[in-house]
Amino acid sequence: MAEEEGPTVELRQRRKLKSSENKESAKEEKIRDTPMPERAPKHVLFQRFAKIFIGCLAAVTSGMMYALYLSAYHERKFWFSNRQELEREITFQGDSAIYYSYYKDMLKAPSFERGVYELTHNNKTVSLKTINAVQQMSLYPELIASVLYQATGSNEIIEPVYFYIGIVFGLQGIYVTALFVTSWLMSGTWLAGMLTVAWFIINRVDTTRIEYSIPLRENWALPYFACQIAALTGYLKSNLNTYGERFCYLLMSASTYTFMMMWEYSHYLLFLQAISLFLLDSFSLEQSEKVHEVYKIYIFSLFLGYLLQFENSALLVSPLLSLVVALMLAKCLQLNVKKGTFIAKIMKVINFYLVCTLTVTLNIIMKMFVPHKENGHMLKFLEVKFGLNMTKNFTMNWLLCQESLQAPSQDFFLRLTQSSLLPFYVLVLIICFLSMMQVIFRRINGKSLKETITLEDGRIGGRPEIIYHVIHTILLGSLAMVIEGLKYLWTPYVCMLAAFGVCSPELWMTLFKWLRLRTVHPVLLALILSMAVPTIIGLSLWKEFFPRLMTELMELQEFYDPDTVELMTWIKRQAPVAAVFAGSPQLMGAIKLCTGWMVTSLPLYNDDDLLKRNENIYQIYSKRSAEDIYKILTSYKANYLIVEDAICNEVGTMRGCRVKDLLDIANGHVVCEEGDKLTYSKYGRFCHEVKINYSPYVNYFTRVYWNRSYFVYKINTVISFQS
Repeated sequence: MAEEEGPTVELRQRRKLKSSENKESAKEEKIRDTPMPERAPKHVLFQRFAKIFIGCLAAVTSGMMYALYLSAYHERKFWFSNRQELEREITFQGDSAIYYSYYKDMLKAPSFERGVYELTHNNKTVSLKTINAVQQMSLYPELIASVLYQATGSNEIIEPVYFYIGIVFGLQGIYVTALFVTSWLMSGTWLAGMLTVAWFIINRVDTTRIEYSIPLRENWALPYFACQIAALTGYLKSNLNTYGERFCYLLMSASTYTFMMMWEYSHYLLFLQAISLFLLDSFSLEQSEKVHEVYKIYIFSLFLGYLLQFENSALLVSPLLSLVVALMLAKCLQLNVKKGTFIAKIMKVINFYLVCTLTVTLNIIMKMFVPHKENGHMLKFLEVKFGLNMTKNFTMNWLLCQESLQAPSQDFFLRLTQSSLLPFYVLVLIICFLSMMQVIFRRINGKSLKETITLEDGRIGGRPEIIYHVIHTILLGSLAMVIEGLKYLWTPYVCMLAAFGVCSPELWMTLFKWLRLRTVHPVLLALILSMAVPTIIGLSLWKEFFPRLMTELMELQEFYDPDTVELMTWIKRQAPVAAVFAGSPQLMGAIKLCTGWMVTSLPLYNDDDLLKRNENIYQIYSKRSAEDIYKILTSYKANYLIVEDAICNEVGTMRGCRVKDLLDIANGHVVCEEGDKLTYSKYGRFCHEVKINYSPYVNYFTRVYWNRSYFVYKINTVISFQS
């Protein structure tokens, strides 16, 4: 038997060799058939060069103009250059204040090494708590900005705050440039890039949060993700030469790793991208090797990020790593079968099931053996968000009431429709999706398709980069329909995909082929429409929205908050250096930035201990006794309490979403559901009662400062009970 098997094996090997030889010979024939570059007329080469040069110039100019626009708009909105340092810092709200405060700390440090050590062993921000601020808050942007500021000698030229926001605005310019290039690569014309930028700027309320909060992690990270998307788009193109492929691969590797370092939630976004590539790999067989090269980039970035982020276990237990490892294992177990056969179809289903099962199994195993902080509050939030559970918990209900975590409003869709973005996006998505499904069904049935797609074919859904973008935008859009805050990930790519579609002759040709247009030559009409439609859109956008943009730049606005300025000034002049302040997390972030004093809580929502602290400190707005509040505050070593009149007398637009309402529900002071027991509180609301200055409140708290918005109370160390 062994003797009989030997020749058959040899025959199979010979057949494989012959098939590989045939492939090589086929490639050689293609190369021979392809016209040599030197045969092309000089005017054709000049046209190509001019097209690329003008496109690159337009892309860079668009990015620079957008960065300058943001800088000018920020100046007019806050009147930034005419304000004192304290007033400038107050414009950083919430968690943005925390990020910028650490940038200031790095500049004050005697050396970079000392500054990093103090941030990684930080015990001067939150009372009774030592934190690794670099790891917990992803402070790598602040580290890089501080190094650049000092290494470039900018401290002699520009103020730290201008350098900081200048970097962020510059990154936003890169963001726009990357979107421009992506649309250009997909459509073949830089006109699509111009339309992408126009839609992005016009809809900037829904494309970016840079106007409201400059230091947000997403403002640092998403430009790198856009660069990664542009590089991936070029890498997936079928007609890319070797040098272009290498450049795209290197750019993709660098931007993927940088994106992962800048934002703690980046691996979730890359997980969605990996799912899109997995589906692309399932539908587009000729791009399998390229897709698996991208998987290797993910693994390299995850492990390098794990090492440089102080052994961040969240990256090891991330679904991205589990999915990529499962895909690698599935590829090793994959059998070579003839395409289009019944066995091939069964193997596809088995492979899909195997990947899904392995991903879940590996993730469970990793969580069992790798010590990590479980984000329990995120899981509970999702359960309550989708109606799988009910809760009276203050933190969960407070998160549910946040506008960014609710479903998008009708105004969002109305704004996209008024700028003509949404109608064209839906049209482009439907055509690309139907064309993609048409190609997929043909491949499943084993029908042979041309390797190179021409304009006359009218088959836009056969291009790998188009399949990827269609799947990716559907995934992002599905999430954005559930949580409004995720629209900032989806809407920029809506701009890019819509602009690509209306500027692409292939898309119009695909539509005409379905309609079987015969009266006019379809290729000629497709070329005309790919120029005429975006031109008409551009002119209409210019006429309607350009005057509005110019008006915004001309209007001189003013950020006026004298009460907060007075409060910060009083703290810096009157409060002891070792004092600890308690109050709402948003105000504590501003105090940390403007004064440097220690606080009891921070406006961060990725740490269970900080969330619990926030809930306990918020009890100052509940119906609790003076003694209860005193015990809570002293347990965190607080010396001063700040009561905000805006929270105490809040008139919420959404029913049941005021802080005091949520506290009453959590404490059982109001009926939340039928069957709940109502616990009447014999105490008035603390924030009201403490202002009256009667016993027992004056025994625990002494008012030391107040203005129209804030009341500051010193927490007595020695309690004197008065009759």
